Amino acid sequence: MAHSEDTDITFARLPEIAPEDIIAHMSDPRMAEHMPLLTFTWDRARLDAFVAAKEACWKRDGLGHWAFLSGGAYVGWGGFQKEGKEWDFGLVLRPQNFGLGMRIAKKALDFARADARIPYVTFLLPPSRKKLGALARLGARAMGQVDYEGERFLKYRLETA
Repeated sequence: MAHSEDTDITFARLPEIAPEDIIAHMSDPRMAEHMPLLTFTWDRARLDAFVAAKEACWKRDGLGHWAFLSGGAYVGWGGFQKEGKEWDFGLVLRPQNFGLGMRIAKKALDFARADARIPYVTFLLPPSRKKLGALARLGARAMGQVDYEGERFLKYRLETA
């Protein structure tokens, strides 16, 4: 299903996605391998709180997390979340859709480049992530390590202005 163009990649709001799709995605044991903050079981109550928190970011900041679709099918979620003065970009794909990561990231980053509020984006990755070539190909540079909610992450920055 790989195309040279990204017309089959679309973004939707999280409430538009069937709850069972997101719960199944986040309940896949492979997700916790690189998500140190994923220390709980996903159920409907957890999902509802998650979606409400992400929608609150849209209301507060005018931007937030999307559901990512390929050919109309849910493949993951992510987007921009304001952390202090910085816009952090996250991308959480279903394991069978990891190959879409660069295409989705490029489309989202094109959005950031067109938004004057976002002079740069940051990425926080757990130290367990060893394949970091995609960040280099995007032009991101390492900023060191940071602690976030009690866990250590590698921080990268990408200029978008």
